[in-house]
Amino acid sequence: MIKSLKNFKKYKYLLYELVKKNIKLKYRRSYLGILWTLIEPLLTMLVLSLVFGVFFAKGDKQYPVYILTGRLLYSFFSTGTKGALKSVSSNASMIKKVYVPKYMYVLSSIISNFIIFLISLLVLVAVAAVLQVKPTIYLIEAIVPLIILFIITSGAGLLLATLEVFFRDMDYIWGVVTMLIMYASAIFYQTERLFKTGHGWVFNINPIYMCIANFRNTVLYGRGLDIKYTVCSLAFGLVITAIGVFVFYKKQDKFILYL
Repeated sequence: MIKSLKNFKKYKYLLYELVKKNIKLKYRRSYLGILWTLIEPLLTMLVLSLVFGVFFAKGDKQYPVYILTGRLLYSFFSTGTKGALKSVSSNASMIKKVYVPKYMYVLSSIISNFIIFLISLLVLVAVAAVLQVKPTIYLIEAIVPLIILFIITSGAGLLLATLEVFFRDMDYIWGVVTMLIMYASAIFYQTERLFKTGHGWVFNINPIYMCIANFRNTVLYGRGLDIKYTVCSLAFGLVITAIGVFVFYKKQDKFILYL
């Protein structure tokens, strides 16, 4: 453990450079550049509000904020895990030439997506202000589900990056899985009716929904965190991270044979 921490400290500046490179590459050929981080979720929110507002809004003027909170958090999880999944294989040429702790590629991908996600939250602030969502003292607690989501994404990213080196079909499989997670995360529909009909178990086993629900509690509804969701999502995050770290370190020496 001490050796790993010393190794991380030795290469922390490289991590910074990799994060910076990932952000630059993402918007390299875009005329709008980093502005697209703000425009894209705003446009998506408008489209989803127009399409689903008639069926799910029920006169709720703050429905766009409901959509945006779910959309932004799910988007980070989706892009973060997909980027991490390809991070090792896409840097195969570098790995073959220079020694760098391989987890740096995974972490840099996740951190760069997290930074972009944090920037995109400016859109949420603006939309919430326009729609008169009043901030409360519980807004401070919004950082908790964001940290938990980052932990979950990091753990899943390490595990997926390892699997993708040996099984290249993981890219397609994970695309289907993330789509299922999206529909089970209540991004554009309310969950009350489903809980009443006994189908709420779908949300009670989905840690991504738990993070989204807690974030909505603090930002949109002006109430505290759901303790059950907080504990369960954090426990899942720690477990998946432990599994991801174990599998990654166990298999990383064999990466070179499959890249």
